[in-house]
Amino acid sequence: MPTPIDIEIVNKSFCAIAEEMGIVLERSAYSPNIKERRDFSCAIFDAKGQLIAQAAHIPVHLGAMPDTVKVVIERFRLLQGDIIITNDPYHGGSHLPDITMIRGVFRDGAKSPSYYLVARAHHADVGGKSPGSMPLAKNIHEEGVLIEPTYFCRGGEIVEDFLNSFLNKVRSPRERQGDLRAQMAALMRGELRILELEKRYTPSFLEECIEALLAYGERVAKATIDEIPDGTYSFTDYLDDDGLGHGPIPIEVEITVEGDSIKIDFSRSSLGVKSGLNAVRSVTKSSVYYCMFCLIGEGYPVNGGMLRPIEVMTKKGSIVDAEYPSPVAAGNVETSQRIVDVVFGALAKALPHKIPAASAGTMNNVAIGGRGERGGEYTYYETIGGGMGARPTCHGLSAVQTNMTNTLNTPVEALEQQYPFFVEHYGIRKGSGGAGRFHGGDGIIRRIRFLEDAHVTLLTERRKRPPYGLSGGRPGKRGLNRLRRAGVAWERLPGKCHFSVEEGDVLEIRTPGGGGYGEE
Repeated sequence: MPTPIDIEIVNKSFCAIAEEMGIVLERSAYSPNIKERRDFSCAIFDAKGQLIAQAAHIPVHLGAMPDTVKVVIERFRLLQGDIIITNDPYHGGSHLPDITMIRGVFRDGAKSPSYYLVARAHHADVGGKSPGSMPLAKNIHEEGVLIEPTYFCRGGEIVEDFLNSFLNKVRSPRERQGDLRAQMAALMRGELRILELEKRYTPSFLEECIEALLAYGERVAKATIDEIPDGTYSFTDYLDDDGLGHGPIPIEVEITVEGDSIKIDFSRSSLGVKSGLNAVRSVTKSSVYYCMFCLIGEGYPVNGGMLRPIEVMTKKGSIVDAEYPSPVAAGNVETSQRIVDVVFGALAKALPHKIPAASAGTMNNVAIGGRGERGGEYTYYETIGGGMGARPTCHGLSAVQTNMTNTLNTPVEALEQQYPFFVEHYGIRKGSGGAGRFHGGDGIIRRIRFLEDAHVTLLTERRKRPPYGLSGGRPGKRGLNRLRRAGVAWERLPGKCHFSVEEGDVLEIRTPGGGGYGEE
C-alpha cells in the first residue's frame, strides 16, 4: 500500500516527465512560435485516458486534451511505435494550427498501452486562405488542413504518404516538418522516462498511486466547490463582433452550486456565427476547468480527478459548441477568453472577495506572411499580452499573458532576425489599467515596421467593450489597432481584419488594460 510520501514522489515524477517533454519540444523546434513563445503543451494519461499529469503549459490546450485521447482510444488499437496525429477541433482539438500527437507507452510484452503521451503545439501555418491559418473564414476548410485522427508513425516509421501530402498543402513546409519531428522527439523522451519509472516501481504500485492521485484530485475539487455558497449565479458578457459586421455576440452562463457539485450552463449563449469566433465544446470545457483550477489554487496535483465534479452544459451549434463545418480559428484564442470572463463574473457574485476583475480578455492575435528578398515564403504568428485584472487585495500585473494563454513573447531580437520586420516600439501602455482601490494592470504597445510587402490578419477583442471592473472598480481601456501607410497619417483598424502592407508601413497594436477592483 503506497504511503502519502510514495504517492507524492510518483506524482512529481510524472509531472517532471511532462515538463521534460516540453523542454525537448522547445529545444528541438524550428519555428519561433514554439521555440521562443513556447506555444505548446505536454501531458500524460493512463490506460483509461484519465489525465495523470501535465506540465505548466497552455490552459486552452490542456483542458481539451482528454477529449482527444478519448477519441484515439475509441478508434485505434495502438501498437509499439505508433503515433496518432490530429488537429480536428470537433474531436477534442481546439483550432487547426494546434496539432496534437499521441503515442502509447507499452510495458514489456503488453498488447495495449499502459500510458498515453500527448504533445500539442501551435504551428505557424497549416494552409488555408491566408498566411498563419487564422483567417476571417466562413468554413473550416478555409482555415487550413483538417487532419482527422490518423497515423503519423506506424511501428516507429513515419507514414511518408501522409507527411508529404500535408507538407504540400502548407506554407513553409521545412519549418512544419521540423516542428512535427520536435513533437515526435518529445513523445520519445516521455516514453523513455516512463519506462525508467516502471523499472523503479512495480506496475501495480504505480497504478495504486495513480488511482490515489485521481481520488485526491476529486476530493480537492469537491472541497473547493463546497466552499462556494449554494445557489444559482448568472452573468453575461459580449464578444465585440464576428469580423463580418455582426455583433455584439452574447455569451451567457448560469452556474448552479449544490454542495460539492457544480453545473455550468451556457445553453442561453448566442448561436454560432459565420466567422471563426465559434468555440468547440472541448475549448469551452477547457475554459471552465481553468477557472476551477484557479479557485483550487497552487500546490495540488492537477489531474482528471479534479474534473469529475464539474458538469458543463452547452447547446449544439452555439458560439460555445461549434459543429462541422463551422470555422473555429478565433474560438480557441478569443471566445475562450470571454468564456473565462463570464464564468468569473458569475462566481464573483458568490465569492466577491476572491474573484478578480476582468483581465485583457483577448490574445491579440497577429498573423503575418509574405514572400520577399530574405529567403522565400514565411509565416509569423504571435499573441500579445495585456493587463491583468485587479485582485481583491492587490493591483493587477502589467504586460502579461492572462487566463487561457501562457505563452512568452517573441523577443525583439528573435523577431528581427527571423522576419523582415523592424520593431519601432515595444513597451507598457501606461494608464490603460482600470482605476480603483486596486488598479488593473496596464496593456502593451507593440509597433512593427515592415521591411517587405506582406499580408496581415488581426483577430483581436475588447476593441469595443472594455474589460469590466468589480466592486466599484473602473473598466480597463479598450484595445486599439492602427496602421500607418508610408507617408500617411494613422488609420484605425477593425478588431478583426485582413489586409496587405507594403515596405515602410507600420502596424501598431495597443492591448487592453485590466479592470480595476473596489472604489478609490
